[in-house]
Amino acid sequence: MGEQRDVRDGREPTGAPRDAAFFRRWLTAVAEAVEEEADRLTELDSAIGDADHGTNMRRGMTAAASAVEEERPPTPGAVLVLAGRTLVSTVGGASGPLYGTLLRRTGKALDDAPSVDLGELAGALRTGVDAVARLGGATAGDKTMLDALLPALDALDDGLDAAARAAEKGAGDTIPMRARKGRASYLGERSIGHQDPGATSSALLFTALARTARAADGAGGAP
Repeated sequence: MGEQRDVRDGREPTGAPRDAAFFRRWLTAVAEAVEEEADRLTELDSAIGDADHGTNMRRGMTAAASAVEEERPPTPGAVLVLAGRTLVSTVGGASGPLYGTLLRRTGKALDDAPSVDLGELAGALRTGVDAVARLGGATAGDKTMLDALLPALDALDDGLDAAARAAEKGAGDTIPMRARKGRASYLGERSIGHQDPGATSSALLFTALARTARAADGAGGAP
């Protein structure tokens, strides 16, 4: 992959190879972001779901971050596989299998590489997102987590900040959509006008990833 640059300051803080320690820090950042947004995620889910998305994601991401810190898997792939396995075992409803699949399949795609660059991570994430789409039977526009994940993947060529912004915009773009998959689909037209909680939590993955990369490179700031 070509060089990725941060157009705000001319530096490239997001494309360097990342090791297992970086991925552990990413998962800690995700857990912290979910903790901060848990009430909002639950509020969004109360409108079109079971009103437990924030609670479930908080429990699962906290457990995943703790697991990888305790076991300290040696490679990025192994970190994500353990995190995904932990999510499946600790998160109820659809979130556990979907997020668990995303991380496990991404980790397996990274194989045993001791470090990965942005291009390799992008390819592995594509594998993980494709697996989520198959598991949930969803596509873009169905008002699901894919509506944040797919735009983020498409923006990764422009760097992690761009991917984070695309994911956040994708989550917001679910508001006028009618849900066609998951519990929200039972509401039919009444699902219109509400932001999808799964897309919202998915955006947190990329926001945390961009922040972790900038912190690792000493760039600071927010996406």
